[in-house]
Amino acid sequence: MTSSLAADALAIWHSAINAVRAGDLLPNCVRTHPELQQAIDSARRVLVVGAGKAGAAMSEALETAVANHLDKVTGIVNVPADAVRLLQRIVLHAARPAGSNHPTADGVAGAEKMLGLMQSSGPDDVAICLLSGGGSALLPAPDGVSLEDKQAVTKLLHACGATIHEMNAVRKHLSRIKGGRLAETFRGLAFFSLIVSDVVGDALDVIASGPTAADPSTFADALAVLDRYGLRSKVPAVVAHLERGASGQIPETPKVAPPHVHNVLIGNNALALRAAAAKAAELGYRLLNLGAFVEGETRHVAVATAGVIRSIRAENVPLAPPACVLMGGETTVTLGPEAGKGGRNQEFVLAVLDKLGEAGMRRVAVLSGGTDGEDGPTDAAGALADERTWPELRRRKVDVANHLDRHDAYPLLDAVGGLIRTGLTHTNVMDVRVLLVG
Repeated sequence: MTSSLAADALAIWHSAINAVRAGDLLPNCVRTHPELQQAIDSARRVLVVGAGKAGAAMSEALETAVANHLDKVTGIVNVPADAVRLLQRIVLHAARPAGSNHPTADGVAGAEKMLGLMQSSGPDDVAICLLSGGGSALLPAPDGVSLEDKQAVTKLLHACGATIHEMNAVRKHLSRIKGGRLAETFRGLAFFSLIVSDVVGDALDVIASGPTAADPSTFADALAVLDRYGLRSKVPAVVAHLERGASGQIPETPKVAPPHVHNVLIGNNALALRAAAAKAAELGYRLLNLGAFVEGETRHVAVATAGVIRSIRAENVPLAPPACVLMGGETTVTLGPEAGKGGRNQEFVLAVLDKLGEAGMRRVAVLSGGTDGEDGPTDAAGALADERTWPELRRRKVDVANHLDRHDAYPLLDAVGGLIRTGLTHTNVMDVRVLLVG
């Protein structure tokens, strides 16, 4: 029964991933948007830019979808180094190493080429921007601060557990390309941004820091984020730039998108969850889909989740076994001064294990994975535990609570075979968690 639960959890999770693969989403978008088709047909040039973990798959799919007009296409898309491959017309630019999520000089070089391409646009050109999760770190173009300053504030915000909305409010106001500024540079006929969302609520201004969307945040908002986490004294150059903006010395990001800019959402977490729900039903589980808006501190969400599992087992509430509970969204981890190795999905699984204990994990499987195949700075997408996990931990005399307190889930889960390794999935729509009670 246990091995069956684990296998079912993996099957349900993989169904979610397969439903949001960019290689399928993008051609469907091109086929079903006549305005985009007409623009490509009439364009002198089709200028392609973008960034994200799904950038390589999106670029390849776009070339296939516009095969009849491929001679018009030219472009550059920033992607992780391990996603680079040779395409026909679009250059995939290695903007950061694998396993990192911080801006680099290589990323700046690619962003500069994109800005140059947009500035070269003429009245008969059409632009297509391919955006997906991870785009913010892959698309750095520092404004008024050094790359090192931007790297420092990004790392500090990550460590503080800042939300993606908070991080991007800061990043947009340190950039010449984010917060609508990329679209602002285009002088052509029409600009289409095709977007795979990795943020709660699918806010267009937050995905990849919204390079083609109007930006509701301000320099003052960015300063408030630094104040919230006590970071002002640690990034003086960043503060100085933001203060100049807040006092009106630097123009604000655009608050209204130009009329020729069209932002089109082609994939998100809700779509992945619907596919997971369909697979769970096919496998015979009663279903509770908690949706795509789950966020907060990882351990707090894990404790609440453990409570739901206990209630299903003890009282058949909110549903009776065999039960599948699905959760999307994206949680955060606030790191201590000497954090170990892991990611939010691994920490979630470990925290549920810790809360339920060995008896509570009987006839239970808990899976949490990042749809991009990367959970924190590790080679794992996430983790899976079932009732075999605790006996193995006990045999190895592992102190679960200690690993949890040190945010060091990776080595523990690796030792007991609990990590999920997929490599890059070439999509990114936040996380999918699958909880099964048999």
